[in-house]
Amino acid sequence: MSISIEEDVLRKFNALIKEEGFPTRSEAIKQLIKSALVQKQWQKGENIAGVITIIYDHHKSNVLQKIVESQHDFNDLVICSQHAHLDHTNCMENIIVQGTVEKIKCLHKRLASVKGIKHTVLSMTTTGGEF
Repeated sequence: MSISIEEDVLRKFNALIKEEGFPTRSEAIKQLIKSALVQKQWQKGENIAGVITIIYDHHKSNVLQKIVESQHDFNDLVICSQHAHLDHTNCMENIIVQGTVEKIKCLHKRLASVKGIKHTVLSMTTTGGEF
């Protein structure tokens, strides 16, 4: 395989390769291709894996109960969860999920709407079987 790239783009790409620590251009290109393929999986609504990370104030009334109830309501998606105490007030919950994009986004939306949640992010990836 060979490709043609403008010199200024190649210079920037080489800088990115160095900054990210890729051993070769081929490895960097392979990772970019895989990222594009995973993104396509999300767009198609295929079965994916991911992590929903939640930061919340555990002093807020019923916040933990609502987080747990949501996980039980979507128990077909939730593989496991991890709880961490960040300080006296704030906690982090990482919920590992696997299922369709639509259902995972639905769970994420529900969790994000819980009063007392300070921040939440959904990180989606592949289940790995495609590679």
